[in-house]
Amino acid sequence: MPSFEESLKKLETIVDRLEKGDLALEESLKLFEEGVSLSAACKQELDQAEGRVEMLVKQRDGSLKPEPFPVEKPPQEIDQ
Repeated sequence: MPSFEESLKKLETIVDRLEKGDLALEESLKLFEEGVSLSAACKQELDQAEGRVEMLVKQRDGSLKPEPFPVEKPPQEIDQ
């Protein structure tokens, strides 16, 4: 089973190839299918890591308590 980093690198390669648009339809579909699979595998691994981080958050009294993982909000667009 490839590591998260290997899967992400492969996914980036697939996206680059698909964005070029010079592939036959069948090859594009194969790559898209592989990309979807890799994306799902990466998401699952990230979800598991997030769960582990949540379980390691310490409370002031030293006990462990699961807490939501902080999610960064995208910067607000500036109206021009």
